[in-house]
Amino acid sequence: MLVATSVVLVIDLFLKESQRGVTYWLSQASLLIALVLSFSQIGDQALTAFSGAYKLDAMSASLKSWILLLAIFGFVYSRDYIKERDIANGEYYVLGLFGVVGMMIMVSSNNLLTIYLGLELLALSLYAMVALHRDNAEASEAAMKYFVLGALASGMLLYGMSMVYGSTGSLDLVTISNALVSTDAGSTGARFGLTFIIVGVAFKLGAVPFHMWVPDVYDGAPTSVTLYISTAPKIAAFAMVIRILVEGLGALHADWQMMLAILSALSLVVGNLFAIAQDNIKRMLAYSTISHVGFLLMGIVAGSNEGYSASMFYAITYALTTIGAFGVLLVMSRKGVEAVLLSDLTGLFRRNALAATVMMLAMISLAGVPPLVGFYAKLSVLKAVVGSGYVWLAVVGVFMSVVGAFYYLRAIKLMFFDEPTDLTEVSAAPDVSAVLALNGLAVLAFGIFPGAIMGACLKAFAG
Repeated sequence: MLVATSVVLVIDLFLKESQRGVTYWLSQASLLIALVLSFSQIGDQALTAFSGAYKLDAMSASLKSWILLLAIFGFVYSRDYIKERDIANGEYYVLGLFGVVGMMIMVSSNNLLTIYLGLELLALSLYAMVALHRDNAEASEAAMKYFVLGALASGMLLYGMSMVYGSTGSLDLVTISNALVSTDAGSTGARFGLTFIIVGVAFKLGAVPFHMWVPDVYDGAPTSVTLYISTAPKIAAFAMVIRILVEGLGALHADWQMMLAILSALSLVVGNLFAIAQDNIKRMLAYSTISHVGFLLMGIVAGSNEGYSASMFYAITYALTTIGAFGVLLVMSRKGVEAVLLSDLTGLFRRNALAATVMMLAMISLAGVPPLVGFYAKLSVLKAVVGSGYVWLAVVGVFMSVVGAFYYLRAIKLMFFDEPTDLTEVSAAPDVSAVLALNGLAVLAFGIFPGAIMGACLKAFAG
């Protein structure tokens, strides 16, 4: 993937403005080849490379395949949007590919330094992508906020890692785990480092109270970039949490379990309550993301293989659902027109039935209504957390899901039951319509047959 990205970068430098479409197709070909290679590794025996710093196991092979598939979907949805707005075409795809490389490194990391390398490669790509629309003051402001707060969080994470290194004498996750299990020597320093690591991880996930960047960045960034940020990086962030907290600092489970439970509860409450007040759909989906991070953390709080599998399933299906919702917003947006307000959805069914249907499926799934995949995702997480004794957290989750259903159903009401204020037809290229239909079908099909994904998630944590 890294070689392909570098080749795309060099080729793009020599292309004329009229040939910019070549970069898109080269990027998609790179992702597709990597997807085939990654998918073929599912079921392979676990291996390590680079002196144990890089790891191939059931979890990494599955998550990398999903990251690559989501990147392919995202590029299809974004192509016309960035072309119409004169956003640096080649740079968008190259930065997106470098971000994918960073995510793949994070997913397969077996060393704190490797995790940080992948995280920073992803983060630097995202900062630049947010600022790509140079003529847009909101995008520049969002990029600056994201960069400053992201740098602060990265510093916190790095400081926490250094404290763990000082306590255990190693950056290797297996060695750290063994050191913490075998002796209490230096465990105070490790616990101190754990606190800073939790802060850094919570920021990257967008958990309350480290969520302040999420609504501003989602709203200020071009919608194509918001789509990218809100999907695959969430899967990579989940993998980072599992690698650091479960595999590396599993011996401190009792210490980080309650921290994550509090972050989960706060995210559920703040995310859902603030989303109700939004009339900007990108900000609404931003607060929705915060509430879903609460559910994602809930499975990790459970502290069992069942809980970790449920969280992995949640991360994958949430990203798959959200990319469909943002894909519809990109289809609705045309040159000079941005679909960012809830009112823009009014009468969408009469303007483009496919887009309205896919958005409806996404909203119902995010609300957790059967038979969509979001229902099974929430059910599996709630079951795991109740099994671990955190009944109060499950009650908060159920109650806030009911509250959250309001703003999702409001969007459906606008699309299907209100008369359109803008009668302009919403059209999409044939390949975009095909991917949109496939996306909506997947959200429905995986809800009816969740075992297709859950089986891989359970296998990732078996034994």
